[in-house]
Amino acid sequence: MRNVPFWPAPAKLNLMLHVVGRRADGYHELQTVFQLIDLCDRLEIRVREEGVISRPDGPPGVAEDADLTVRAARALQQVTGCRAGAEIRIHKRIPMGGGLGGGSSDAATVLVALNQMWETGLDSGQIAAIGAKLGADVPVFVAGRSAWAEGIGEKLAPVKLGAESWYVVLFPAVAVPTAAVFQAPELTRNSPPTTMRGFLETGGRNDCEPVVRARFPAVAEALDWLGRHAPARLTGTGSCVFAKFSRAADAERVAARVPDTWRAWVARGLDESPLLEELGRWGVAKW
Repeated sequence: MRNVPFWPAPAKLNLMLHVVGRRADGYHELQTVFQLIDLCDRLEIRVREEGVISRPDGPPGVAEDADLTVRAARALQQVTGCRAGAEIRIHKRIPMGGGLGGGSSDAATVLVALNQMWETGLDSGQIAAIGAKLGADVPVFVAGRSAWAEGIGEKLAPVKLGAESWYVVLFPAVAVPTAAVFQAPELTRNSPPTTMRGFLETGGRNDCEPVVRARFPAVAEALDWLGRHAPARLTGTGSCVFAKFSRAADAERVAARVPDTWRAWVARGLDESPLLEELGRWGVAKW
């Protein structure tokens, strides 16, 4: 077993999000396009021989036992019977409650990293199955590729969206609880099913955006501000909003004008996760 100084955990954008139905178990049937971006958390993971899972540094306000990274490590232990432990330190850049998938990505990185560090030998499908029980977005980060997704987000088909896409991402200093949005009575749940080709032709939409606009004025303000510079959209259930640019310079120009009350990033679109690059350093062929 060897330790790696830092493992990357990239954020994602939902370029579209259609809610096409609701299942008997309460989960929603979705169609979405996951675009990975190069805004990343960094995880420092060290193997502990005595089997203890600890997270001395992590997001403020998140108890260790509630942290998805700790739950991910313990789930991997339970499935594989591994007797080793781990110490996890999370260096956050992805805002919490922003719809960028930071918690899910951190959990996926822990699963993928510890599978190598503990030498537990699971393949990507087995890891994704563990991750899906932690959160619907975890499998896409395990797979490590931008993707067209259906079901509750677990049915994935890799897509190439082009690495030369640049995004201005705004965080309007408010966290949006995903459960509240999906439980909202005004959320439409009957979008006609579409295809990846349909998305490329029309651009799709985010069915959650009207709900979040009405309930969170700060998000509506951010959408309106960014929309004056380029077509703007909510990612996931929010609260982050984004706009796409073909040149980094154009994105930087808009980001420089963002009001000081908001956080802003210029992020490059990725077809493949930097997590796959780290696996390559371990001699693991891309899955």
